[in-house]
Amino acid sequence: MGIPDSAQAIVIGGGVAGCSVAYHLARLGWKDVVLVEQHALTEGTTWHSAGFVGQLRSTVTQTRMIMYSAGLYPELAELTGLDPGWHGVGGLRLATTHDRVEELVRQAGAAETYGLDMSLLSGRQTNDLMPMLNDEDILASLWLPGDGWLDPASLARALAEGAAKLGVRIVTGVRVTGVDVAGGAVRGVRLTSTAGDGDERFVSTETVVNCAGAAAGKVGALAGVDVPIVPIKHQYVVTHPADIPSSTPTVRDPDNIVYFREHEGGILVGGYIRTPEIWEAADPLAESRLLFEPNLPKFRESWASARHRLPVIAKRTTDDLDAGQVARIVHGPEAFTPDGEFLLGETAVRGFWVAAGFCVHGLAAAGGVGKVMAEWIVDGVPEYDLFGMDVRRFGGYAGSERWARTKALDSYSKYYDIVYPGEERTAARPLRRSPAWPRHADLDAAFGEKAGWERVNWFDSNATGDGPRPLGWAGRVWSPAVREECLATRDAAGLFDQTSFAKLEVSGPGALDRLQRLCANQIDRKTGAVVYTQLLNHRGGIEADLTVTRLGEDRFRLVTGTAYGTHDAAWLRRNGLDVADVTSAYACYCLWGPQAAAILERICDDDLGFPYLQARHISVAHVPVLAQRVTFVGEYGWELYCPAEYGLTLWDALMAAGLPYGMRPGGYRAIDSMRLEKGYRVWGLDITPETTPYEAGLGFAVTTGKDFLGRDALDPAPERTLRCLVLRDPRRVCLGGEPVRVDGVPTSRVTSGGYGHRVDASIAYAYLRGEPRDVTVGVDGTWVEAAVEERPPYDPGHERIRSRPARSSP
Repeated sequence: MGIPDSAQAIVIGGGVAGCSVAYHLARLGWKDVVLVEQHALTEGTTWHSAGFVGQLRSTVTQTRMIMYSAGLYPELAELTGLDPGWHGVGGLRLATTHDRVEELVRQAGAAETYGLDMSLLSGRQTNDLMPMLNDEDILASLWLPGDGWLDPASLARALAEGAAKLGVRIVTGVRVTGVDVAGGAVRGVRLTSTAGDGDERFVSTETVVNCAGAAAGKVGALAGVDVPIVPIKHQYVVTHPADIPSSTPTVRDPDNIVYFREHEGGILVGGYIRTPEIWEAADPLAESRLLFEPNLPKFRESWASARHRLPVIAKRTTDDLDAGQVARIVHGPEAFTPDGEFLLGETAVRGFWVAAGFCVHGLAAAGGVGKVMAEWIVDGVPEYDLFGMDVRRFGGYAGSERWARTKALDSYSKYYDIVYPGEERTAARPLRRSPAWPRHADLDAAFGEKAGWERVNWFDSNATGDGPRPLGWAGRVWSPAVREECLATRDAAGLFDQTSFAKLEVSGPGALDRLQRLCANQIDRKTGAVVYTQLLNHRGGIEADLTVTRLGEDRFRLVTGTAYGTHDAAWLRRNGLDVADVTSAYACYCLWGPQAAAILERICDDDLGFPYLQARHISVAHVPVLAQRVTFVGEYGWELYCPAEYGLTLWDALMAAGLPYGMRPGGYRAIDSMRLEKGYRVWGLDITPETTPYEAGLGFAVTTGKDFLGRDALDPAPERTLRCLVLRDPRRVCLGGEPVRVDGVPTSRVTSGGYGHRVDASIAYAYLRGEPRDVTVGVDGTWVEAAVEERPPYDPGHERIRSRPARSSP
């Protein structure tokens, strides 16, 4: 086999992902990297990729990864002397509906924040750029001259050659038959020659990277890891040569679920069909260069769209597509994920990493994937915020093959649909439900989903008032109920179900010292203290944002966001802590507002006068409760935790006691509105591993007198800080990602935004430098003046949080 007995890292899979990871590991100085592939290189799913490279993606991280990839190709050519197959012909995204035009306008704003060269064109301008298009129904297009396409095999070969020149050993014809795990960590892999000679080998290693594409789920199972990869059949055709210039731009026509580009003088036509099929295979990719029989009836809609858009095809073909009308039909497997995004990062088995789930569009980001994976493995953290791609964004429910398949099919079938902010999809729901879910349903709750949890966005039963609907996209998924819930919380009380929030417990000898080392704030306080803190990486970036409650001498409960429990627990474990996820063991209801004390006193005989950021065990309507005096909405009140079996009883008791006082149940849209008014940050939006506490305005949560991870990297006077913006036009509401200009110059992007109902203002947050004055924000293509506020718009002195309201009667 030519394989050593040990290696610094074993990379499994010889497609673009594996070749890129191996190349970048070697570039970071790892000299003992072995890449293994059961076939020849690229013969899994890489070889039949359509190769589109569209730089503008839905998040800044995706875009940066693809922009990095584009910059990598000249480097590869120089190092290897091989052409990586890059065709920088530019790309068009078409809009044939008014809704799609609005999407392009928003995307154009995002492109500005990314620094992408881009132009928004009219239908006529689109035709001027690419006269072969039928433009009769094209309303607009987005032109990105930096887009293009890649030959997948050429790219993989260039990456592999680059890796080999840097010392990576590449071995083909070798199949992984086992991954040895001991003590929760990788110890080695078992390899077998595919030549049938019975040659077997065990290679000792502490780092394995699963880049097996559509077979990544099977490889993960060898290590006892669930990798939610769903192989789905994807199809495209190539027409006979029609004198199409090689300089022809790539085109995406999402309203008509079709994409196309030039290929050997003809046109490559693909699309995302509405009725995709899963590839049922016990041993995916066991056969090299696998293709399925053509299924042209399923391709009918995309083919008809291509003929409509390209008269040059229509003249030579008919609507009834058959094999004789095209030069080639490619119907092959692609690795999809439940949400259509990559699976990257370390799994629950220490040292077992995944870089898979490229979902058709992954070739464009292959270089960036290799970069961030190598940084993650070698340095402990990648340069970019990768939570949206982190394999740990899914919980244990992702181990259900049925769940993963249902979500992946839904994601594929709607791949080209417009996704409006706040829009909820219904596939594989409901799954996880609070004990109070039946009561929520009775109150006509509008449910959303996060990490498998059914969560109330708002209650339609509260939609009794009126309020100004925001203009543009912010007004599409909207209800007047949100305003009523916010105002009730301000004037009386609101009751919110936060059972879905992740709850982690750390206990045992040494728990305090280890937790102290990870928390930027001081947590060595008396039992019952609640501490708001961040966990930082060695660069000072925020890896987690949570509260820590000291329940005993060596017992602590950490509460973090619904989707972040698996991620945060992994960070704690990586840094030496034993963690128990107790999320499902406890219900949590939040009672906030000036009448909260009066309401709780009706059903509780215990002393409720304990101060802010303290916790006490009390009894509420016979239910044992841990009450924490904290808030995420800026009002007086408590988070009330009880064992799950009491959850329905506690909800009913709180509702019965609170309704006479004007209390209303509320949802997460109201919480988000109120936290914006108070300037409370959200991890993943306002704060990320790329931002520090001082940049985020969270210096008050840093205890400089103690040692903690990341302390030495912090700058108390950073160049940029997160600033609160209040837009001059309150009906122009930000949703996140909007461009921000200072003195007319592109400067930043909105991290999060929304409407503050208690202050009747449109609020947004953005990182800015210095003391900016002339600030404008691009909302749905309209530039709106914004004032920079030095203090939170609502209750900047925090009087409402800390002061116990006067007792009142219902």
